[in-house]
Amino acid sequence: MLLIPAIDLKEGKCVRLRQGRMEDNTIFSEDPVAVAGKWVAAGAKRIHLVDLDGAFAGKPVNAEIIKAIVAAYPDVPVQIGGGIRDEDTVQAYLDAGVEYVIIGTKAVSEPHFVSDLAKEYPRRIIVGLDAKDGKVAVDGWSKLSKHDVIDLAKHFEDDGVEAIIYTDISRDGMMQGVNVEATARLARAINIPVIASGGITNMDDIRALSEVAHEGIFGAITGRAIYEGTLDFAEARIYAESF
Repeated sequence: MLLIPAIDLKEGKCVRLRQGRMEDNTIFSEDPVAVAGKWVAAGAKRIHLVDLDGAFAGKPVNAEIIKAIVAAYPDVPVQIGGGIRDEDTVQAYLDAGVEYVIIGTKAVSEPHFVSDLAKEYPRRIIVGLDAKDGKVAVDGWSKLSKHDVIDLAKHFEDDGVEAIIYTDISRDGMMQGVNVEATARLARAINIPVIASGGITNMDDIRALSEVAHEGIFGAITGRAIYEGTLDFAEARIYAESF
């Protein structure tokens, strides 16, 4: 199981939000490129970037920093989400060297957009599904939709997406532990990889996820825990990769 460090970008800085609230953020670094370098040095085999401003603006805002990170560490695949609402943006990121593009809100509001992208850019499109109590949230988690997360994931699997990132938004940034049961339930229901996100706090969470990794959990994204020091990224990465 891959352990993937998250770098959330807001106004050019590396931050973390609590439950997706832009006003409830903690700045961890003024230099996101250096932060990426820290995780690469600790053995990261993929980096998860989120353009938080872009997610709320509906278009890229921190694209130059994202490109700088990709250029600085060309051997480490980057996946990027936040504000990706048209094909030109997808193309620009892939041209810049980004490996995977994550579609979130627009995947729910316009599913055919994902279908078209998956055909155009095979193995490069990931869908991010953020859910609470099994229902998918959209628009920066400000709204809960009526869509069941497993039903939607099956739909995107049929479209040919590379993976699903599943975030339990009740846990994200709250350091309350990952929702292992819900993540494993989703992984069992589909045949494409699931990447867990939201709530990873310490090694107990990594162990719990690793125990069910064989169900189809390809990786786990960690953010606040590795910045606040409740999880040692290098130690956790080595453990996770043994599964």
